[in-house]
Amino acid sequence: MDMATLGEFWDLVVQVWQEGVYGINIAQVLVALVIFGLFMVFRNLFSRFVLRFLRRAAARTRTDMDNRIVNALYEPIRFIPVVMGVFFALSVLDVEEGTREVFYKVNRTLIAFTLFWAFYRITTPASTLLMKAEGVLTRPMVEWLVKAAKVAFIVLGAATILELWGIAVAPIIAGLGLFGVAVALGAQDLFKNLIAGLFVIGERRFFPGDWINVDGVVEGTVQEIGFRTTTVRRFDRAPVYVPNARLADNAVTNFSRMSHRRIRWMVGVEYRTTMEQLRQIRDGIERYILENEEFADPSEVPTFVRIDSFNDSSIDILVYCFTNTIVWGDWLEIKERLAYAIKEIVEGAGTGFAFPSRSVYLETLPDAPEVFPLSPPRGATPASQA
Repeated sequence: MDMATLGEFWDLVVQVWQEGVYGINIAQVLVALVIFGLFMVFRNLFSRFVLRFLRRAAARTRTDMDNRIVNALYEPIRFIPVVMGVFFALSVLDVEEGTREVFYKVNRTLIAFTLFWAFYRITTPASTLLMKAEGVLTRPMVEWLVKAAKVAFIVLGAATILELWGIAVAPIIAGLGLFGVAVALGAQDLFKNLIAGLFVIGERRFFPGDWINVDGVVEGTVQEIGFRTTTVRRFDRAPVYVPNARLADNAVTNFSRMSHRRIRWMVGVEYRTTMEQLRQIRDGIERYILENEEFADPSEVPTFVRIDSFNDSSIDILVYCFTNTIVWGDWLEIKERLAYAIKEIVEGAGTGFAFPSRSVYLETLPDAPEVFPLSPPRGATPASQA
């Protein structure tokens, strides 16, 4: 091996060192990796320092919203050292103008991604401001706005990044518009449910947590009002996903908005009940309702205890009243106590409850054949002995 061969080998090593990675000096690549690694090492320290500063600033305010925003920004803040590491690592590389332009686009892409990611995360805690406008916006409307804002930030972020890389967004949107027309023809129910959901929320028919009954569809508690369907949990805990169009087209009863719960009974007593006993029963039931704080005052809602009708087998007394509670379990207990009281009142009056019965009156007996005796009359002599 002569010196010329060694020189050629050394020249090759130098060439690889200077142009080893896509024409970039290996030394510069190592320096870039070291810089990026240092930013990764100080990532937690940086995020803790910034978050500590922001939390101290938020603690000086009286509202809790800024604290929620700081917590929402935790992950985007942790990503900032990554963006800075990429920027400073790429800046030490001596590359051509075309490659430098690519590095520039990478840096701008990471910055745009971080910004729109932060906006996306801030949307949820910022919705508390909209919650304060209860007179204008309801909770479901705010939830819809939050979802729409998140989708908007995703779309805007994607469009911004595409524009950075020279991809025209307008032709894509135009193409999607033509595609959307074709899809809309086959997705009419989807848009119908979406529009119906907007009307349901705008009209404030019900809110999550309300007990509703949709005629012929479902009865239960509203869990969530979505873009296309509303989740209603039945009393057997089974979820039912009702298309919003069904909620808009069918009659919906919102039991949670009742001011009182109604009790309507027909109490039937026997026909042998005297006038005095009827008055005693009626007055006793009415006194029990009026003197009981569990029942609503007659000045607020109709309250009646009246002799209503003469039924086929009973004299019917109408009991019509409302309870102050709208809780179903409490209402059942009040009904039970009222039933006990009515039974005591009726039995205390010396009469009883009627039950279905029928009386048959026979004026004459129909003609019937003579009954043949099983044995001869006493003292009669058989013909064989005569």
